Amino acid sequence: MSDPEKGRARSHDGTMPLMEHLVELRSRLIKCVLAVVVGAVACWVLYPQILDFMVQPYCEIAPEQAVAEEAARQNLFGGCELLVLDPLEPFSVRLTVAGYGGLTLAIPVVLWQVWRFVQPGLYPRERRHAAAFTVIGALLFALGAGLAYWSIPRALKFLAAIGGEDLVTGFSPAKYLSFVIKMMAAFGIGFEFPILLVFLQFAGIIHYRQLIRWRRFAIVGIVALVAVITPSGDPFTLMVLSVPMYLFYEAAIGIGWLRDRRDRRETADEAAEDALEASPAAPTGED
Repeated sequence: MSDPEKGRARSHDGTMPLMEHLVELRSRLIKCVLAVVVGAVACWVLYPQILDFMVQPYCEIAPEQAVAEEAARQNLFGGCELLVLDPLEPFSVRLTVAGYGGLTLAIPVVLWQVWRFVQPGLYPRERRHAAAFTVIGALLFALGAGLAYWSIPRALKFLAAIGGEDLVTGFSPAKYLSFVIKMMAAFGIGFEFPILLVFLQFAGIIHYRQLIRWRRFAIVGIVALVAVITPSGDPFTLMVLSVPMYLFYEAAIGIGWLRDRRDRRETADEAAEDALEASPAAPTGED
């Protein structure tokens, strides 16, 4: 496969024809798909280990030993096993784990390909920040997914207890894994919030002073957004994700303030240099 970086027809201002853009977009998409496929194959092979990892939060709220023994005597699952109700469910669960796992492993590659595609349209200063956005974006997504994994047992305890003691907790693999994946995806996407705010400031779409004025509305909006994107809806999960997102909001304001201060300093320095160059030469004392 030819590299789209080679032989791209560019004009003097860095632009290139529409067909060249489409060819490059196709190449980037193919690389992203290949990365997802490779990750999915790896997750398919490592499925037992991944499944044990994802079931571990449920194991933390498994019934006590006495209850487990009674459930085993009645031919019920008493540990942290998942109950299969459909003969096709194990296969579909493995496909789901492989697909989402492959997409997760491919996130750094996808972000890199997106950056490489938009790089020609950026200014030199923006290009320097784009690589950092790619790395930080991947790290923040992983951090958010890790926080979700930590909070899942607490959410499950709340959801299992709110129905009353007469209900026996037993999850099917498909629904349980769907819950875990949605939780981790919601937290991962939520942790991309500061990247979006900083990028909008760098692009000149919003200003940090606007974020300061919107602070009260942002608090309400963040809580409402978290309530929508998290599948559990319990107060603990709401707090665990809302607090970091608001802190990210404040951090984005701080980054915007530092960038504005630096730009004003650079503008003042350039104005001083221009004034110095434009000033008439000092007299030498010679006639």
